[in-house]
Amino acid sequence: MGNVPRPLLIPHPTKDTLMLDTTALRAAYRALLDAAATVADAPHRLTPPAGEWNADQILAHVSLLTATTIATASAVAAGRHTSYDNRLSLDTWTIANVIALTGDNTALRERVRQQGEALCALGGAGLTDRELDTLVPTRLLSAHTLLLDQPLALRDLFGGLTDSELPGHTDQLLALLPAPVAA
Repeated sequence: MGNVPRPLLIPHPTKDTLMLDTTALRAAYRALLDAAATVADAPHRLTPPAGEWNADQILAHVSLLTATTIATASAVAAGRHTSYDNRLSLDTWTIANVIALTGDNTALRERVRQQGEALCALGGAGLTDRELDTLVPTRLLSAHTLLLDQPLALRDLFGGLTDSELPGHTDQLLALLPAPVAA
């Protein structure tokens, strides 16, 4: 008879193969990118207060955070021990380097868009509930203040991006626009 290829059997979803719903995460990336495009297209932008980031720095920071989250989720999917630490995404030299390597605001937005799509694809279909429940040693800082230093479930890292990090940076971008003039 020879070697006849057998059809690929795809198992039906079970409790262990449920996926993370990334609808809200996709919406958070979309809102951030819409805000970044609005700021880029604005004829006038406010100078950020001392110690705050401009639009390119915000996008580079989000790119670094997204890349870190992708790397962490990929390590969990590969069965490797990993950790999550956002300090590199706060480093001014690293942020400037990402901006220089990427080129301009349009390229930064495209980079964040593609990274967001990759993260949503990995989190949506690429991870089981068991993997999403994996505890990951996590260190989170903001403005040199330690916010968290304890294990978090991988799904909570996704949730933090969705519920806090991306909306916060969306607001930060929109704060660069001048207030509308009352008619």
